[in-house]
Amino acid sequence: MAHPVSPYLVPGFYDSALAKGRHRDIVGGRWDETGRIQMQILRDAGMQPDHRLLDIGAGSLRLGCKAVPFLNPGHYWATDASRALMLRGRAVELAQPDRLPEHHLIEDSTFALPGVPPTMDFAIVFGVFTHLPLTTLKAALIQIRPRLPQLRRLLFSVFLSPDPAAGSRRQADGVVTHPDRPPYHFSQFDVMQACTGSGWHATAEPVMLPRGQVLIAATPAP
Repeated sequence: MAHPVSPYLVPGFYDSALAKGRHRDIVGGRWDETGRIQMQILRDAGMQPDHRLLDIGAGSLRLGCKAVPFLNPGHYWATDASRALMLRGRAVELAQPDRLPEHHLIEDSTFALPGVPPTMDFAIVFGVFTHLPLTTLKAALIQIRPRLPQLRRLLFSVFLSPDPAAGSRRQADGVVTHPDRPPYHFSQFDVMQACTGSGWHATAEPVMLPRGQVLIAATPAP
């Protein structure tokens, strides 16, 4: 039986989860811990309240519920394959929803970033490429680069394997990743090549992320 490219692309996935009140669970669990780690990553990268943040694959605002109170009102933008999921997060998880205009929550499953202003300072893609193949990572990096010309830093997480073709691999935090189905792993060489080929300078950061993910920090190449 063929595996879906991503479980999030299965028809009816979001509708079913939202109907069951599972808006936190479907973005991977460990809600507060992961949100705090994402926020610390951004703070360590230099994000200040007057900067503008784009949260790609924001889900139900696991990061947003921490970033929105920190940033100046209106400085947080988010995309996700399900706008309904983001709206649920806005309604349920934000203490002051008015700090986040609804039109800043944009449905987008192809990394085209429709309607996102080009003035973003930081962008984060956390736990998204872990569920998508390398070809999608490459295409996303190519699309994001010209859409966000003022970006200071792009931060994203991946699973790595020294030999992706060797088969499944148990990561440091226990999750088992695969070369051909989600959760996916890649070689560090392939990830860096994807960054270089799409106009980014990138490094793998020595940060321990949930489930053994690796943080990639990229800056636009001149």
